[in-house]
Amino acid sequence: MSAIRLSCAVNNYHWGKHGLASKAAQFAATNPDVVIDEEQTYAELWMGTHPNGPSMVYGTDTQLGDVISENADVALGASVSQRYGGSLPFLFKVLSIEKALSIQAHPDKQLAQQLHAARPNDYKDGNHKPEMSIALTDFIALSGFRPLDEIAEFLTAYPEFHALVSHAAPEFRRAAAEGTDGERREALKALFAELMMARDEDVRAQVNALVTRIGEPSCNGTSELDVSEPALVRRLNGEYPGDVGIFCVFMLNVLRLRAGDAFYMGPNDPHAYIYGDCVECMATSDNVVRAGLTPKQRDVRVLVDMLTYDYGAPSHKLLQPQPISSVHAVYNPPIDEFSVVRSSLSGGERADLEAVDGPRVLLVVEGTGALCVGSDNMPLGPGFVYFVCPNTSCTLTADSALVAYTAQCE
Repeated sequence: MSAIRLSCAVNNYHWGKHGLASKAAQFAATNPDVVIDEEQTYAELWMGTHPNGPSMVYGTDTQLGDVISENADVALGASVSQRYGGSLPFLFKVLSIEKALSIQAHPDKQLAQQLHAARPNDYKDGNHKPEMSIALTDFIALSGFRPLDEIAEFLTAYPEFHALVSHAAPEFRRAAAEGTDGERREALKALFAELMMARDEDVRAQVNALVTRIGEPSCNGTSELDVSEPALVRRLNGEYPGDVGIFCVFMLNVLRLRAGDAFYMGPNDPHAYIYGDCVECMATSDNVVRAGLTPKQRDVRVLVDMLTYDYGAPSHKLLQPQPISSVHAVYNPPIDEFSVVRSSLSGGERADLEAVDGPRVLLVVEGTGALCVGSDNMPLGPGFVYFVCPNTSCTLTADSALVAYTAQCE
């Protein structure tokens, strides 16, 4: 066992892109058993062993998790197997977002264990879920709290926002201007709590007033990539009318990414995806605490209490890849469970992927070629996914310009 091609599960959450406009759908369709319905949404392609969407050995009914369980020391490497209980420590995904998905955060390990013990039907495991997203297309997200002076300016510029947080606003303004870091975090928490716990009828009234005041876009229209506050308010109100999450535009940083740009979301860090396609890697968990922009269960009190209330410019959310050769660069977040290598080859080019002492999952997002392991040449194309065992040296060959992302744990 050195490299195994996988077929991967795709799901149909309501926020996904329709049909083959979705990268998740395009990649899932490399499996001939998958038929894409242009009227259906395709939101996520899961690559890994999570029971909610386990990957299969291509062309078989065998789950990757079963292959790993048969000899975890071989499939994961002895060190990784020992550290993570014989389980693949990361989950790799492709997300295709047409409609915003939830103001959310993921608990740290301690909180995850508490939530799982108390409410196992809602929080199905006790693991944390730090995650990193790398844009495949133009991509819009909210991530982390804005600089406090920006939020203070929005309290003045948008009276509808101020009306929902009028009790907490005076202390927030004072702390933002002259408070200690601890005072600022407490004031930010109070402001966010008042907003997220506002009565539904008050929120709807202020959303309606805001949308009426900002009006429709100019006759030239607006781009789906417009990240101005009025454009985001219109977009989110069109998707989730009257939702409190619309006002998070005034509290959270707005990120507009290009293909290859990445950002990291640690435990207890608020974020939301707005639009675009990305690859996402995370610790193996499905724990999500939501509070807005979702038809799913909201756990507002838990979310408000769990956040760290870090704040700052959007640039501090970005994760820069570090070159490791002329064709490879690594995105290395500050956690142990995973890093991701991007490989970009020109047509006709070859490049070695050096062996590591842990498992890897390789996904091709552009181009064609071959994965060469020893004397085996395995085909590569958009959506092809391989599990690569530890201590396996392999070579990528590109017939046309090829881009691949490889999640790994060492």
